[in-house]
Parts: sequence; C-alpha cells; structure tokens
Amino acid sequence: MNHSGRNKGTGKGKGNGGGRGKNNGGGFGIGGYCVCSKCGEKVPHKQGIKCTTVKCPKCGQLMVREELLNK
Repeated sequence: MNHSGRNKGTGKGKGNGGGRGKNNGGGFGIGGYCVCSKCGEKVPHKQGIKCTTVKCPKCGQLMVREELLNK
C-alpha cells in the first residue's frame, strides 16, 4: 500500500458499482403510459409517480408501466 491508502498498481477500486442505470434500475424515464392489466385502459405516466400506485379510472385495478407489459 502507498501513503495515500490506495492499492498501488492494481487499477481496481473497492467499489461494488453494478452499473444499474435506467431500465435495469427500474426507472423508465419521463413519458410513456400506465396500463391496466385487467381492462387495458391507458393513462399518461406522470413523472415522480409510480404506475403501481395508480388505480385504473375504469375498473379500479392497480396499473403497471407499459414497458413492463411489452417484455
């Protein structure tokens, strides 16, 4: 070890970064739709509000993000 506390010459840090950006981390960004898995109703996704907390305006079922239905 050198005086700065880092491993000398390895080129590797101690981090555990998994690189989970955007979709792998669960975030789909702005835009898109929330879709009811029961009746198919679509409503525009509102930024900052998860689709899984939104109830369908037609039947009351909890909605899901459209991108998850297309997988």
